[in-house]
Amino acid sequence: MAVKLDNVVPFGRSFDEYVKMFALTGKELQRSILSVADGPASFNAEGTRLGYRITSVDPLYCFGASDIKQRFDAVVDNIISQVESTPDDWVWSYHRSPSDLRKNRERAIQQFCQDFEQGKADGRYELGQLPQLKYADASYDLGLCSHFLFLYSDQFDQTFHLDSICELLRVCQEVRIFPLLTLGLQTSPHLEFVMTNLEKMGYRCDIQPVAYELQRHGNKMLKITARS
Repeated sequence: MAVKLDNVVPFGRSFDEYVKMFALTGKELQRSILSVADGPASFNAEGTRLGYRITSVDPLYCFGASDIKQRFDAVVDNIISQVESTPDDWVWSYHRSPSDLRKNRERAIQQFCQDFEQGKADGRYELGQLPQLKYADASYDLGLCSHFLFLYSDQFDQTFHLDSICELLRVCQEVRIFPLLTLGLQTSPHLEFVMTNLEKMGYRCDIQPVAYELQRHGNKMLKITARS
């Protein structure tokens, strides 16, 4: 097992990582984006500076920036230590080493914290959590979920996953989820169940390779769209 965590931890990714994880094109970035379970990612901060329309949603946003940073500081040593003890479970192409991974995560949360209070006032960071969102049907073009669904399969069962993705599909025209592996580097046991049920509902599910890999073999995302 590569990393063992009892609960969801605040460990955000950068804008560039999101682009690669979700294979986002320039045209797709122009769409209205709802990014769920974003945590302290800098995707919103960096994307907003570039002129994109991104709303981030997370239950973590009930706290202030300093409290969120403290929560990150409380877990980062343990996570990096686990990564260092399992070097063969990781691909060191994007991040060059465990120390580089830590620096990149620290850079992301620094940008998040600098942006958070203003972004919250602007309505770009909103309190919320799956499997129920407050938004009206088809409010957003594109829904993204990074490092929550499927990754935490031990903590959340298949019903939670299906209900959460159906809710994302209610709110968003298209949904993308990354990664499809659990914390233990196994394909999520919920993936087949979710895809089978979504296809019965009339959705198209495509597993697509992407140009990002940190977990070994964790270079695929799930893209879900309504059948034309």
